[in-house]
Amino acid sequence: MTGVWVALDGDDLLTAHLNPHLRKLENVRRDPRVAISFEGSEIRPPGLLEYLVVHGRATIEEGGAAELLQEMAHVYLGPDVRFPKMDNPPSGVRMRIAVERVSGVGPWAD
Repeated sequence: MTGVWVALDGDDLLTAHLNPHLRKLENVRRDPRVAISFEGSEIRPPGLLEYLVVHGRATIEEGGAAELLQEMAHVYLGPDVRFPKMDNPPSGVRMRIAVERVSGVGPWAD
């Protein structure tokens, strides 16, 4: 399990990776089934912290990682943040996840 920033593109989820040879990406190339979990901040009955699990199928798209990371940095870190903090970052890859089902504890489960 690793932490990633996630963006929405229509009904798909996107993640960005500057290094296209990461283990998680190699795993997706071998088997496209993925699950992403999100932790919330509210306590829900029966006393659990809300969470969302998204199951889907991922594809790897060449390029666009640096631009997507910059967009997400404005959401996750602030409007004036430059990310990645390097000149001419590699183009990397984007992982697109087509959502197949969701589960968890929260308003989406009602």
